[in-house]
Amino acid sequence: MVLLPRTMLFMSRFKKAKGGATVVEFALVAMPFFMLLYAVLDISLIFFASTTLENGIVGAARKIRTGEAQSMGMTANQFRDLVCNEISMMLGCDARLGLDVRKYNGFNNAAFPAALDNNGNMTGNLTFDPGAPGDVIVVRAFYTWPMLTPTVGTQFVNMAGGHRLLEASISFRNEPFGSLLNN
Repeated sequence: MVLLPRTMLFMSRFKKAKGGATVVEFALVAMPFFMLLYAVLDISLIFFASTTLENGIVGAARKIRTGEAQSMGMTANQFRDLVCNEISMMLGCDARLGLDVRKYNGFNNAAFPAALDNNGNMTGNLTFDPGAPGDVIVVRAFYTWPMLTPTVGTQFVNMAGGHRLLEASISFRNEPFGSLLNN
């Protein structure tokens, strides 16, 4: 129990100090310190949410790549539910989540529209086309993340209303699942 006497000694020294310099110094340092601490936590949450979003679409996109989504006639809402099951621990599955699945003839032709308009709002130009065997597919996920730190967070805002758009994407060529399904 060595800790208890040391704590009591520290408290008695603090009680004896009458100058107030410690309190003034703490008041000067506390606000910037806590703002920096909250900013670090906010940025850490952004990175964690981005990683969660990336892992969520990798798991869900596998259903498209292997042809499972096409064989069962998966709809955009069913794909959304699949992604939501993957990300529900960290991110909410509400209007802040947007999914875009497009097919292309080749990797060099994969030119997709911008997610944000000139005012920093979501364009809403999202489609769901899982493609056929051998098609190049680009799956993109968007999530509107609210910034928690008012002053430092403004450096990371890229949307209207003080939000940040998190984006994750994966591109792949569908496997030749059609020949396997027909046999």
